[in-house]
Amino acid sequence: MKTTSIHGMWSSRLMFVMAATGSAVGLGNIWRFPYITSENGGGAFVLVYLACIALIGLPVLFAEIVIGRRGRMSPVNSLKELATAAGASKAWSLIGWVGILAGFLVLSFYSVVAGWTLSYGFDYLQQLFLGAPAISDPGEEFGGLLASPGKLIFWHGVFMILTMGVVALGVEKGLERAVSILMPMLFVLLLILLGYGMSTGHFQEAVGFLFSPDWSRVDGSMIVTAMGQAFFTLSLGMCAIMTYGAYLPSHVNVPATGVTVAFADTLVALVAGLAIFPIVLSFGLDPEGGGAGFIFTSLPLAFNEMPYGIAYGMAFFLLLSVAAWTSSISLLEPPTAYFVEATNFSRKQIALFVALLTWVMGLASVFSLNVWSEYTIGGRDIMSAIEFVAADIMLPVGGLLIALFAGWVLSTTITREELDDKMPTWAFQLWLWLTRLFAPLAILVVLGGILGLF
Repeated sequence: MKTTSIHGMWSSRLMFVMAATGSAVGLGNIWRFPYITSENGGGAFVLVYLACIALIGLPVLFAEIVIGRRGRMSPVNSLKELATAAGASKAWSLIGWVGILAGFLVLSFYSVVAGWTLSYGFDYLQQLFLGAPAISDPGEEFGGLLASPGKLIFWHGVFMILTMGVVALGVEKGLERAVSILMPMLFVLLLILLGYGMSTGHFQEAVGFLFSPDWSRVDGSMIVTAMGQAFFTLSLGMCAIMTYGAYLPSHVNVPATGVTVAFADTLVALVAGLAIFPIVLSFGLDPEGGGAGFIFTSLPLAFNEMPYGIAYGMAFFLLLSVAAWTSSISLLEPPTAYFVEATNFSRKQIALFVALLTWVMGLASVFSLNVWSEYTIGGRDIMSAIEFVAADIMLPVGGLLIALFAGWVLSTTITREELDDKMPTWAFQLWLWLTRLFAPLAILVVLGGILGLF
Protein backbone atom coordinates (compact mmCIF):
# COMPACT_ATOMS: atom_id res chain seq x y z
CA MET A 1 0.00 0.00 0.00
CA LYS A 2 1.44 3.36 -1.05
CA THR A 3 1.38 6.10 1.59
CA THR A 4 2.05 9.04 -0.73
CA SER A 5 1.39 10.14 -4.29
CA ILE A 6 4.10 11.25 -6.71
CA HIS A 7 1.97 14.34 -7.40
CA GLY A 8 2.06 15.54 -3.78
CA MET A 9 -0.26 15.33 -0.79
CA TRP A 10 -2.85 17.49 0.95
CA SER A 11 -1.29 18.92 4.10
CA SER A 12 -4.41 18.24 6.17
CA ARG A 13 -7.96 16.89 6.19
CA LEU A 14 -9.23 20.48 6.01
CA MET A 15 -7.39 21.09 2.74
CA PHE A 16 -8.97 17.99 1.18
CA VAL A 17 -12.43 19.03 2.41
CA MET A 18 -12.01 22.50 0.91
CA ALA A 19 -10.70 21.10 -2.38
CA ALA A 20 -13.43 18.45 -2.68
CA THR A 21 -16.10 20.97 -1.69
CA GLY A 22 -14.67 23.38 -4.26
CA SER A 23 -14.95 20.64 -6.86
CA ALA A 24 -18.57 20.00 -5.91
CA VAL A 25 -19.65 23.64 -5.57
CA GLY A 26 -20.12 25.22 -8.97
CA LEU A 27 -22.47 27.32 -11.05
CA GLY A 28 -25.14 24.65 -10.69
CA ASN A 29 -25.12 24.95 -6.89
CA ILE A 30 -25.32 28.71 -6.84
CA TRP A 31 -28.34 28.90 -9.10
CA ARG A 32 -29.69 25.55 -10.31
CA PHE A 33 -30.21 23.94 -6.89
CA PRO A 34 -32.37 26.76 -5.46
CA TYR A 35 -34.33 26.92 -8.69
CA ILE A 36 -35.11 23.22 -8.99
CA THR A 37 -35.90 23.12 -5.26
CA SER A 38 -38.57 25.76 -5.72
CA GLU A 39 -39.86 24.03 -8.84
CA ASN A 40 -40.09 20.57 -7.28
CA GLY A 41 -41.95 20.93 -4.03
CA GLY A 42 -39.70 23.09 -1.84
CA GLY A 43 -39.02 21.37 1.47
CA ALA A 44 -40.32 18.05 0.14
CA PHE A 45 -37.68 18.12 -2.60
CA VAL A 46 -34.94 19.04 -0.10
CA LEU A 47 -35.80 16.00 2.05
CA VAL A 48 -35.81 13.66 -0.95
CA TYR A 49 -32.54 15.21 -2.16
CA LEU A 50 -30.89 14.71 1.24
CA ALA A 51 -32.03 11.09 1.24
CA CYS A 52 -30.46 10.65 -2.20
CA ILE A 53 -27.21 12.22 -0.95
CA ALA A 54 -27.13 9.74 1.95
CA LEU A 55 -28.15 6.62 0.02
CA ILE A 56 -26.49 7.21 -3.37
CA GLY A 57 -24.11 10.17 -3.29
CA LEU A 58 -22.16 9.31 -0.14
CA PRO A 59 -21.57 5.62 -0.97
CA VAL A 60 -20.16 6.52 -4.41
CA LEU A 61 -18.20 9.45 -2.92
CA PHE A 62 -16.62 7.08 -0.39
CA ALA A 63 -15.89 4.61 -3.20
CA GLU A 64 -14.06 7.24 -5.27
CA ILE A 65 -11.94 8.32 -2.29
CA VAL A 66 -11.14 4.69 -1.38
CA ILE A 67 -10.01 3.85 -4.94
CA GLY A 68 -7.97 7.03 -5.24
CA ARG A 69 -6.24 6.74 -1.88
CA ARG A 70 -5.48 3.05 -2.31
CA GLY A 71 -4.02 3.55 -5.79
CA ARG A 72 -2.21 6.86 -5.11
CA MET A 73 -2.05 7.58 -8.85
CA SER A 74 -4.22 9.05 -11.60
CA PRO A 75 -7.62 7.34 -11.93
CA VAL A 76 -6.57 5.27 -14.97
CA ASN A 77 -3.45 3.88 -13.33
CA SER A 78 -5.03 3.46 -9.87
CA LEU A 79 -7.84 1.38 -11.35
CA LYS A 80 -5.43 -0.65 -13.50
CA GLU A 81 -3.15 -1.44 -10.55
CA LEU A 82 -5.97 -2.27 -8.14
CA ALA A 83 -7.72 -4.46 -10.72
CA THR A 84 -4.50 -6.36 -11.41
CA ALA A 85 -3.88 -6.85 -7.70
CA ALA A 86 -7.43 -8.21 -7.32
CA GLY A 87 -6.95 -10.63 -10.24
CA ALA A 88 -9.52 -8.74 -12.32
CA SER A 89 -9.32 -7.45 -15.88
CA LYS A 90 -7.24 -4.36 -16.59
CA ALA A 91 -10.24 -3.22 -18.65
CA TRP A 92 -11.60 -1.73 -15.41
CA SER A 93 -9.15 1.12 -16.06
CA LEU A 94 -11.59 2.26 -18.75
CA ILE A 95 -13.59 3.79 -15.88
CA GLY A 96 -10.77 6.27 -15.52
CA TRP A 97 -10.86 7.10 -19.22
CA VAL A 98 -14.65 7.57 -19.11
CA GLY A 99 -14.23 9.98 -16.20
CA ILE A 100 -11.37 11.89 -17.81
CA LEU A 101 -13.22 12.23 -21.12
CA ALA A 102 -16.42 13.30 -19.36
CA GLY A 103 -14.52 15.89 -17.33
CA PHE A 104 -12.78 17.16 -20.48
CA LEU A 105 -16.12 17.60 -22.29
CA VAL A 106 -17.79 19.20 -19.26
CA LEU A 107 -14.91 21.65 -18.81
CA SER A 108 -15.00 22.59 -22.51
CA PHE A 109 -18.50 24.11 -22.25
CA TYR A 110 -18.33 24.94 -18.53
CA SER A 111 -15.41 27.25 -19.23
CA VAL A 112 -17.48 29.11 -21.81
CA VAL A 113 -20.29 29.71 -19.31
CA ALA A 114 -17.75 30.67 -16.64
CA GLY A 115 -16.42 33.21 -19.14
CA TRP A 116 -19.84 34.88 -19.08
CA THR A 117 -19.47 35.43 -15.32
CA LEU A 118 -16.00 36.94 -15.82
CA SER A 119 -17.36 39.25 -18.53
CA TYR A 120 -20.18 40.49 -16.31
CA GLY A 121 -17.90 40.81 -13.30
CA PHE A 122 -15.56 42.99 -15.40
CA ASP A 123 -18.52 45.12 -16.53
CA TYR A 124 -19.53 45.76 -12.91
CA LEU A 125 -15.92 46.46 -11.98
CA GLN A 126 -15.83 49.16 -14.66
CA GLN A 127 -19.10 50.61 -13.41
CA LEU A 128 -17.90 50.66 -9.81
CA PHE A 129 -14.43 52.16 -10.29
CA LEU A 130 -14.36 53.73 -13.75
CA GLY A 131 -17.82 55.24 -13.92
CA ALA A 132 -18.96 53.12 -16.86
CA PRO A 133 -22.70 53.34 -17.56
CA ALA A 134 -24.99 50.76 -15.97
CA ILE A 135 -26.42 47.92 -18.06
CA SER A 136 -29.70 49.52 -19.09
CA ASP A 137 -31.01 46.56 -21.10
CA PRO A 138 -29.60 43.33 -19.63
CA GLY A 139 -31.39 41.19 -22.20
CA GLU A 140 -29.80 43.06 -25.06
CA GLU A 141 -26.43 43.02 -23.28
CA PHE A 142 -26.55 39.25 -22.79
CA GLY A 143 -27.71 38.67 -26.35
CA GLY A 144 -24.86 40.81 -27.60
CA LEU A 145 -22.35 38.79 -25.59
CA LEU A 146 -23.62 35.48 -27.00
CA ALA A 147 -23.61 36.90 -30.53
CA SER A 148 -19.96 37.94 -30.26
CA PRO A 149 -17.57 35.00 -30.87
CA GLY A 150 -14.61 37.27 -30.19
CA LYS A 151 -15.77 38.21 -26.67
CA LEU A 152 -16.75 34.65 -25.82
CA ILE A 153 -13.42 33.26 -27.04
CA PHE A 154 -11.50 35.88 -25.06
CA TRP A 155 -13.25 35.23 -21.73
CA HIS A 156 -13.25 31.47 -22.33
CA GLY A 157 -9.48 31.79 -22.82
CA VAL A 158 -8.99 33.91 -19.69
CA PHE A 159 -10.85 31.36 -17.60
CA MET A 160 -8.83 28.44 -18.99
CA ILE A 161 -5.58 30.33 -18.27
CA LEU A 162 -6.68 30.84 -14.65
CA THR A 163 -7.51 27.15 -14.34
CA MET A 164 -4.32 25.97 -16.04
CA GLY A 165 -2.20 28.26 -13.87
CA VAL A 166 -3.37 26.57 -10.67
CA VAL A 167 -3.07 22.98 -11.96
CA ALA A 168 0.39 23.62 -13.45
CA LEU A 169 1.79 24.44 -10.01
CA GLY A 170 0.89 21.04 -8.54
CA VAL A 171 -0.91 19.92 -5.39
CA GLU A 172 0.79 21.95 -2.65
CA LYS A 173 1.75 25.12 -4.53
CA GLY A 174 -1.23 25.13 -6.89
CA LEU A 175 -4.36 23.26 -5.82
CA GLU A 176 -3.93 23.63 -2.07
CA ARG A 177 -2.88 27.27 -2.17
CA ALA A 178 -5.77 28.12 -4.51
CA VAL A 179 -8.51 26.43 -2.48
CA SER A 180 -7.14 27.85 0.78
CA ILE A 181 -7.81 31.32 -0.67
CA LEU A 182 -10.78 30.76 -2.97
CA MET A 183 -13.01 28.69 -0.69
CA PRO A 184 -12.92 31.13 2.27
CA MET A 185 -13.51 33.92 -0.29
CA LEU A 186 -16.53 32.03 -1.63
CA PHE A 187 -17.99 31.55 1.86
CA VAL A 188 -17.40 35.20 2.82
CA LEU A 189 -19.06 36.42 -0.39
CA LEU A 190 -21.99 34.10 0.22
CA LEU A 191 -22.44 35.41 3.76
CA ILE A 192 -22.28 39.04 2.54
CA LEU A 193 -24.92 38.32 -0.09
CA LEU A 194 -27.00 36.42 2.47
CA GLY A 195 -26.80 39.39 4.85
CA TYR A 196 -28.14 41.68 2.15
CA GLY A 197 -30.89 39.20 1.33
CA MET A 198 -31.96 39.18 4.98
CA SER A 199 -32.21 42.98 4.94
CA THR A 200 -34.66 43.17 2.01
CA GLY A 201 -37.75 42.40 4.07
CA HIS A 202 -38.52 39.38 1.89
CA PHE A 203 -36.32 36.83 3.64
CA GLN A 204 -39.17 34.94 5.31
CA GLU A 205 -41.00 34.84 1.99
CA ALA A 206 -37.90 33.38 0.35
CA VAL A 207 -37.60 30.75 3.11
CA GLY A 208 -41.22 29.77 2.50
CA PHE A 209 -40.71 29.72 -1.26
CA LEU A 210 -37.72 27.40 -0.98
CA PHE A 211 -38.65 25.15 1.90
CA SER A 212 -42.42 24.94 2.36
CA PRO A 213 -43.09 21.29 1.53
CA ASP A 214 -45.57 20.53 -1.21
CA TRP A 215 -46.00 16.77 -0.81
CA SER A 216 -48.27 16.59 -3.85
CA ARG A 217 -45.17 17.20 -6.01
CA VAL A 218 -43.47 14.00 -4.85
CA ASP A 219 -43.61 11.61 -7.78
CA GLY A 220 -41.26 9.49 -9.86
CA SER A 221 -40.08 12.42 -11.94
CA MET A 222 -39.24 14.51 -8.88
CA ILE A 223 -37.33 11.63 -7.27
CA VAL A 224 -35.31 11.11 -10.47
CA THR A 225 -34.52 14.86 -10.49
CA ALA A 226 -33.41 14.71 -6.85
CA MET A 227 -31.18 11.69 -7.52
CA GLY A 228 -29.64 13.38 -10.53
CA GLN A 229 -28.94 16.57 -8.59
CA ALA A 230 -27.44 14.62 -5.67
CA PHE A 231 -25.18 12.74 -8.08
CA PHE A 232 -23.98 15.68 -10.14
CA THR A 233 -23.59 18.17 -7.31
CA LEU A 234 -20.95 15.99 -5.63
CA SER A 235 -18.82 15.82 -8.82
CA LEU A 236 -19.18 12.06 -9.00
CA GLY A 237 -18.41 9.93 -12.03
CA MET A 238 -15.71 12.13 -13.55
CA CYS A 239 -12.90 10.85 -11.31
CA ALA A 240 -12.21 14.30 -9.84
CA ILE A 241 -12.85 13.11 -6.28
CA MET A 242 -10.87 9.93 -7.02
CA THR A 243 -7.91 12.06 -8.08
CA TYR A 244 -8.18 14.27 -5.00
CA GLY A 245 -8.49 11.10 -2.88
CA ALA A 246 -5.09 9.96 -4.18
CA TYR A 247 -3.55 12.95 -2.38
CA LEU A 248 -5.36 12.27 0.94
CA PRO A 249 -3.16 11.21 3.91
CA SER A 250 -3.74 7.65 5.13
CA HIS A 251 -4.75 8.65 8.67
CA VAL A 252 -7.73 10.76 7.56
CA ASN A 253 -11.13 9.22 8.27
CA VAL A 254 -12.92 8.81 4.92
CA PRO A 255 -16.56 8.55 6.12
CA ALA A 256 -16.30 11.65 8.33
CA THR A 257 -14.54 13.56 5.57
CA GLY A 258 -17.09 12.52 2.94
CA VAL A 259 -20.00 13.55 5.12
CA THR A 260 -18.34 16.93 5.72
CA VAL A 261 -17.92 17.50 1.98
CA ALA A 262 -21.55 16.58 1.25
CA PHE A 263 -22.78 18.80 4.09
CA ALA A 264 -20.70 21.80 2.98
CA ASP A 265 -21.80 21.36 -0.65
CA THR A 266 -25.48 21.26 0.31
CA LEU A 267 -25.09 24.18 2.72
CA VAL A 268 -23.61 26.37 -0.01
CA ALA A 269 -26.52 25.57 -2.31
CA LEU A 270 -29.13 26.38 0.35
CA VAL A 271 -27.41 29.60 1.45
CA ALA A 272 -27.16 30.68 -2.20
CA GLY A 273 -30.92 30.29 -2.53
CA LEU A 274 -31.53 32.30 0.63
CA ALA A 275 -29.20 35.03 -0.70
CA ILE A 276 -30.70 35.24 -4.20
CA PHE A 277 -34.44 34.76 -3.77
CA PRO A 278 -35.12 37.65 -1.32
CA ILE A 279 -33.76 40.02 -3.99
CA VAL A 280 -35.71 38.28 -6.73
CA LEU A 281 -38.93 38.59 -4.73
CA SER A 282 -38.30 42.14 -3.51
CA PHE A 283 -38.09 43.42 -7.08
CA GLY A 284 -41.11 41.50 -8.33
CA LEU A 285 -39.11 39.22 -10.59
CA ASP A 286 -40.37 35.74 -11.46
CA PRO A 287 -38.51 33.36 -9.14
CA GLU A 288 -39.35 30.40 -11.37
CA GLY A 289 -37.83 31.97 -14.47
CA GLY A 290 -34.59 30.17 -13.63
CA GLY A 291 -31.68 29.09 -15.71
CA ALA A 292 -28.56 30.81 -16.93
CA GLY A 293 -30.53 33.45 -18.78
CA PHE A 294 -32.17 34.62 -15.57
CA ILE A 295 -28.82 35.30 -13.92
CA PHE A 296 -27.64 37.46 -16.80
CA THR A 297 -30.86 39.14 -17.86
CA SER A 298 -33.18 39.58 -14.87
CA LEU A 299 -30.90 39.92 -11.85
CA PRO A 300 -28.99 42.89 -13.34
CA LEU A 301 -32.32 44.77 -13.42
CA ALA A 302 -32.53 44.35 -9.66
CA PHE A 303 -28.89 45.37 -9.22
CA ASN A 304 -29.61 48.62 -11.10
CA GLU A 305 -32.37 49.54 -8.65
CA MET A 306 -31.06 48.37 -5.27
CA PRO A 307 -28.79 50.40 -2.97
CA TYR A 308 -25.12 49.59 -3.63
CA GLY A 309 -26.39 47.41 -6.46
CA ILE A 310 -23.25 47.83 -8.56
CA ALA A 311 -21.04 46.59 -5.73
CA TYR A 312 -23.49 43.77 -5.06
CA GLY A 313 -23.53 42.82 -8.74
CA MET A 314 -19.73 42.70 -8.84
CA ALA A 315 -19.65 40.55 -5.69
CA PHE A 316 -22.32 38.22 -7.09
CA PHE A 317 -20.51 37.57 -10.36
CA LEU A 318 -17.20 37.26 -8.51
CA LEU A 319 -18.88 34.58 -6.40
CA LEU A 320 -20.01 32.74 -9.53
CA SER A 321 -16.53 32.99 -11.04
CA VAL A 322 -14.86 31.62 -7.90
CA ALA A 323 -17.35 28.72 -7.72
CA ALA A 324 -16.68 27.92 -11.37
CA TRP A 325 -12.91 28.20 -10.90
CA THR A 326 -12.73 25.74 -7.99
CA SER A 327 -14.79 23.24 -9.99
CA SER A 328 -12.77 23.61 -13.18
CA ILE A 329 -9.49 22.98 -11.35
CA SER A 330 -10.74 19.55 -10.33
CA LEU A 331 -11.72 18.76 -13.92
CA LEU A 332 -8.31 19.62 -15.36
CA GLU A 333 -6.35 17.74 -12.67
CA PRO A 334 -7.21 14.09 -13.63
CA PRO A 335 -5.93 14.20 -17.24
CA THR A 336 -2.93 16.25 -16.14
CA ALA A 337 -2.06 13.68 -13.45
CA TYR A 338 -2.35 10.81 -15.94
CA PHE A 339 -0.10 12.35 -18.58
CA VAL A 340 2.48 13.34 -15.94
CA GLU A 341 2.69 9.62 -15.08
CA ALA A 342 2.64 8.42 -18.71
CA THR A 343 5.14 10.82 -20.29
CA ASN A 344 8.41 12.57 -19.61
CA PHE A 345 6.93 16.04 -19.95
CA SER A 346 6.71 18.38 -16.97
CA ARG A 347 3.44 19.11 -15.15
CA LYS A 348 3.49 22.69 -16.48
CA GLN A 349 3.85 21.51 -20.09
CA ILE A 350 1.08 18.94 -19.72
CA ALA A 351 -1.31 21.33 -17.94
CA LEU A 352 -0.76 23.83 -20.75
CA PHE A 353 -1.37 21.18 -23.42
CA VAL A 354 -4.56 19.80 -21.81
CA ALA A 355 -5.87 23.32 -21.15
CA LEU A 356 -5.19 24.31 -24.78
CA LEU A 357 -6.95 21.17 -26.01
CA THR A 358 -9.95 21.96 -23.77
CA TRP A 359 -10.01 25.55 -24.99
CA VAL A 360 -10.05 24.37 -28.61
CA MET A 361 -12.89 21.95 -27.83
CA GLY A 362 -14.74 24.81 -26.14
CA LEU A 363 -14.80 26.71 -29.43
CA ALA A 364 -17.52 24.31 -30.60
CA SER A 365 -19.71 25.57 -27.72
CA VAL A 366 -18.77 29.18 -28.47
CA PHE A 367 -19.73 28.94 -32.14
CA SER A 368 -22.93 27.00 -31.34
CA LEU A 369 -24.22 30.19 -29.73
CA ASN A 370 -23.78 32.28 -32.89
CA VAL A 371 -22.26 31.28 -36.24
CA TRP A 372 -23.18 27.57 -35.88
CA SER A 373 -26.50 28.18 -34.15
CA GLU A 374 -28.48 26.53 -36.95
CA TYR A 375 -26.64 23.21 -36.56
CA THR A 376 -28.15 20.65 -34.22
CA ILE A 377 -27.31 17.14 -32.97
CA GLY A 378 -30.29 15.05 -32.01
CA GLY A 379 -32.45 18.14 -31.80
CA ARG A 380 -29.99 19.97 -29.54
CA ASP A 381 -27.55 22.74 -30.36
CA ILE A 382 -23.90 21.66 -30.22
CA MET A 383 -23.25 22.99 -26.70
CA SER A 384 -26.39 21.33 -25.30
CA ALA A 385 -25.52 18.07 -27.06
CA ILE A 386 -22.04 18.04 -25.51
CA GLU A 387 -23.55 18.78 -22.09
CA PHE A 388 -26.15 16.01 -22.48
CA VAL A 389 -23.63 13.34 -23.48
CA ALA A 390 -21.05 14.29 -20.84
CA ALA A 391 -23.13 15.28 -17.82
CA ASP A 392 -26.33 13.31 -18.29
CA ILE A 393 -24.92 10.07 -19.73
CA MET A 394 -21.20 9.66 -19.06
CA LEU A 395 -21.21 10.79 -15.42
CA PRO A 396 -23.93 8.36 -14.28
CA VAL A 397 -22.25 5.56 -16.25
CA GLY A 398 -18.94 6.41 -14.57
CA GLY A 399 -20.55 6.50 -11.13
CA LEU A 400 -22.26 3.17 -11.75
CA LEU A 401 -18.98 1.50 -12.74
CA ILE A 402 -17.11 3.06 -9.81
CA ALA A 403 -19.68 1.65 -7.38
CA LEU A 404 -19.44 -1.81 -8.95
CA PHE A 405 -15.63 -1.76 -8.88
CA ALA A 406 -15.42 -0.67 -5.24
CA GLY A 407 -18.19 -3.01 -4.15
CA TRP A 408 -17.38 -6.18 -6.10
CA VAL A 409 -13.76 -6.03 -7.36
CA LEU A 410 -11.92 -4.56 -4.38
CA SER A 411 -11.67 -6.94 -1.46
CA THR A 412 -13.62 -6.11 1.69
CA THR A 413 -10.27 -6.16 3.50
CA ILE A 414 -9.05 -3.22 1.41
CA THR A 415 -12.30 -1.22 1.56
CA ARG A 416 -12.61 -1.84 5.29
CA GLU A 417 -9.04 -0.67 5.86
CA GLU A 418 -9.42 2.45 3.72
CA LEU A 419 -12.79 3.42 5.23
CA ASP A 420 -11.35 3.04 8.74
CA ASP A 421 -10.90 -0.09 10.83
CA LYS A 422 -12.80 1.62 13.66
CA MET A 423 -15.92 1.99 11.52
CA PRO A 424 -18.75 -0.02 13.18
CA THR A 425 -19.42 -3.33 11.43
CA TRP A 426 -23.05 -2.41 10.78
CA ALA A 427 -22.00 0.87 9.13
CA PHE A 428 -19.49 -0.88 6.87
CA GLN A 429 -22.04 -3.54 5.91
CA LEU A 430 -24.55 -0.79 5.11
CA TRP A 431 -22.02 1.00 2.88
CA LEU A 432 -21.20 -2.28 1.16
CA TRP A 433 -24.89 -3.02 0.48
CA LEU A 434 -25.56 0.51 -0.77
CA THR A 435 -22.48 0.44 -3.01
CA ARG A 436 -23.01 -3.05 -4.41
CA LEU A 437 -26.75 -2.96 -4.97
CA PHE A 438 -28.77 0.12 -4.09
CA ALA A 439 -26.61 2.86 -5.65
CA PRO A 440 -26.08 1.00 -8.98
CA LEU A 441 -29.81 0.27 -9.29
CA ALA A 442 -30.70 3.87 -8.42
CA ILE A 443 -28.22 5.20 -10.99
CA LEU A 444 -29.78 2.90 -13.59
CA VAL A 445 -33.16 4.44 -12.70
CA VAL A 446 -31.70 7.93 -13.24
CA LEU A 447 -30.24 6.87 -16.60
CA GLY A 448 -33.51 5.25 -17.60
CA GLY A 449 -35.40 8.41 -16.72
CA ILE A 450 -32.98 10.61 -18.64
CA LEU A 451 -33.16 8.38 -21.72
CA GLY A 452 -36.93 8.13 -21.49
CA LEU A 453 -36.94 4.38 -21.02
CA PHE A 454 -39.60 4.64 -18.31
